[in-house]
Amino acid sequence: MGEILGHLKPSLVWNHFEEICKYPRPSKKEEKIAQYVVSVGKRLGLEVEKDKFGNILIRKPATPGMENRKTVTLQSHIDMVCEKNRDVEHDFDNDPIQPYIDGDWVKAKGTTLGADNGIGVAAALAVLESNDLQHGPIEALFTLDEETGLTGASSLKKGWLKGDILINMDSEELGTLYIGCAGGKNTQAEFKFKPEKSPRNYVAFEAKVAGLKGGHSGLEIHVGRGNAIKILNRLLWTYSRDKKLRLAKIEGGNKHNAIPREAFAVVLVPKADEKKFKKFVAEYNATVKEEYATAEPDLSVSVEKHEMPDKVMDEKSQAKLLNALYAVPHGVIKMSADIPELVETSTNLATIVTDGKFVNIVTSQRSSVASEIKDITNMVSAVFELAGAELSYGDGYPGWKPDVHSEILQVFKSTFANMYGKEPEVKAIHAGLECGIIKEKYPQMDMISFGPTMFGVHSPDERLQISTVPEFWNQLVNVLKNIPVKS
Repeated sequence: MGEILGHLKPSLVWNHFEEICKYPRPSKKEEKIAQYVVSVGKRLGLEVEKDKFGNILIRKPATPGMENRKTVTLQSHIDMVCEKNRDVEHDFDNDPIQPYIDGDWVKAKGTTLGADNGIGVAAALAVLESNDLQHGPIEALFTLDEETGLTGASSLKKGWLKGDILINMDSEELGTLYIGCAGGKNTQAEFKFKPEKSPRNYVAFEAKVAGLKGGHSGLEIHVGRGNAIKILNRLLWTYSRDKKLRLAKIEGGNKHNAIPREAFAVVLVPKADEKKFKKFVAEYNATVKEEYATAEPDLSVSVEKHEMPDKVMDEKSQAKLLNALYAVPHGVIKMSADIPELVETSTNLATIVTDGKFVNIVTSQRSSVASEIKDITNMVSAVFELAGAELSYGDGYPGWKPDVHSEILQVFKSTFANMYGKEPEVKAIHAGLECGIIKEKYPQMDMISFGPTMFGVHSPDERLQISTVPEFWNQLVNVLKNIPVKS
């Protein structure tokens, strides 16, 4: 039994989740968690396969009397977004996640929890291990590298999966069934600058934006949260309009699919302007705190003295960079006219880092309409091209078109109604799910996505609601019992 979570119910799910937390699982570095998943399948005497990419497939035969049911593929990804607060020491390549209970929530100490998608992995392993469930043929698919481009799902070969129905367990709202998702693409911009010797009679500061909530750039892009890069750049751009400021370094954000929570810049101002700069920052801090008072109550903009750097960015490149960062769009571009409250198109200014003579920027565009992904990508590209940046693009991934007549949707709806006496919510999601990619490779598969309630995924504020996990499990168990007969 797990030392911290094992007393929670259902114990088999929580035990697996706590065990999963012990294994480092950054995207592209899933070897240790993959070994654990494989070991569970082998311990249970089940058929275990791995493809060339490293995706894992574990097959479990039907229980007696259920052999004629359609085959279900339970799908989840084994990697996690690795975010931590700046003042927290944690090596995601080696250190375990440290979960703890806070009321009705499981959280992690200063880092992301990895319930996205660790709780889905735990539920799939619990189904494989349970000997008191009724179900038809099961295959559990554990994909790699979902968080940095869905490359595990993209590498799947046609014909490997045998499932008629795919149940994705990577959603975050109990009582909601997802039947569609956005597609997306990343746009990267590289600015080259000429390092110049730091001017004399200047003083160096580190400007810092911190305390933001961040979050998933698909799920929370519409709730009005601040973007730390945007807030920092607004400070630098505004001050540099009529006062001297030299930029040595700028950094912010961490993941392409996370809204930046923190951003930092090393800047130089004339010694004679030190008090003016500090006053300006204090006034700016008050302004933005008022603007974001509801959405970001812990927002803080501050400066403190910094060691004088040897080099700064040339002024022409600095102006182009700050102009581009101010002009490039971030946030919701368009809401759906067909599905209430669904973000149709958005873009996320995700990360920025200074590396030698270059500043590298990553943005992420999403839409449930393929042509609009292209349009918003063009918009972002145009801004950076005007500023002289070199552009590159990710491969992108397809969306998942909703099917309101889906057979598995009807099973979930009737099961939910029988359990709770009401209908579940049926939605499409603005985030990218692996369903879109898998559907492209297996167009005959019927698909749905669901999960327990989580908040703050992709940030150290990530938390999993304990009371929703038994309900999530009970829905899954009852759905598996009612999978249709093969035609």
